[in-house]
Amino acid sequence: MKNAKSLQFLLVGMTVMALSFSALAQQLEPLAASPTGAQLKETTAATKGQVSAGQKQKISGIVLRHENENLTVRSFQGTEYEVSVTNATKIKERKSNPFRGAKKYSTADLSRGLTVEIEGRGNEAGALIADKIQFSETELRTASSIVSLVTPVEGRVTTAEDRLSQSEQNAQRLSGQLDELSAVANMANGGAKAAQEAADKAMLAANSANERITTTAETLNGRISSLDEYEAAKTITLNFKVGSAVLSTDAKAALDEIATQAKNEKGYVIQVAGFASADGNETLNRRLSQRRAENVMSYLIENHDISQRRIVTPLGYGEARPAADNTTREGRKENRRVEVAILVSKGLL
Repeated sequence: MKNAKSLQFLLVGMTVMALSFSALAQQLEPLAASPTGAQLKETTAATKGQVSAGQKQKISGIVLRHENENLTVRSFQGTEYEVSVTNATKIKERKSNPFRGAKKYSTADLSRGLTVEIEGRGNEAGALIADKIQFSETELRTASSIVSLVTPVEGRVTTAEDRLSQSEQNAQRLSGQLDELSAVANMANGGAKAAQEAADKAMLAANSANERITTTAETLNGRISSLDEYEAAKTITLNFKVGSAVLSTDAKAALDEIATQAKNEKGYVIQVAGFASADGNETLNRRLSQRRAENVMSYLIENHDISQRRIVTPLGYGEARPAADNTTREGRKENRRVEVAILVSKGLL
């Protein structure tokens, strides 16, 4: 009689365990469908650079990390250097205008994604002690845009990974308890065959739940890896008159249309790039293309309440990247333009 009651409790326990596994998998399904973030990852291998003690060194590259006054910088040749910033390090603007003084910056401005030029000497550890760090105002704005896009995504992926890790731990704990119940069933007097059959059914339910957990995790990881990849949902080109950065009536109408579409997209950003024809001075054309891009950004913000954090810092490329032949009148007309694109993260599609 006592053994029969024990067997009854055993079968009830196994049934509860099977239901728990099924509920656990159902709870994980919404997690795979929710928006998540991704940490900024380095996808290309790089060699570690060493600078001999006392040796002068000058490097140009991109800041990968900034922690406790120490930088990791990857040169344009693919070598990574450890750089130490001291109180004596001069951090200033690499200016293009010789008629004004260079701006001075602090270590707080040395953010990830910033293109820098560093001069210094090596120390005993093989790192570079920076004497001077330079970068342009445009490079600083570009790095700020990168950080503003990546930081929210990092927070969301950390939360998602924590939730997935906790779910996996729960599944392992339940699986261990199921093994213990199966062992007790084998030792019970009488009813061992029935208990084994019940345990087998519970094991099948557990395996099914584990497969659903694995599928959910793979889906989640796929969404995470594609969050920092964007595709264009819509692209338009706005043309300008010679030497002008004023938006035409047609240009404003096109911007009204793209702003309306952007607000219906999930997780969008707007990219703005200005260009100029080869007419006139190259430096003046670069400034003109920058004004054209900034006027487009201002119109979207002021007339459509597009948040500035949704707009990647607009850049003027001047005569670079011509869309048509600059030797013809029609070609130069096409090159006096601003390109506007709605970009949507592939991980949120």
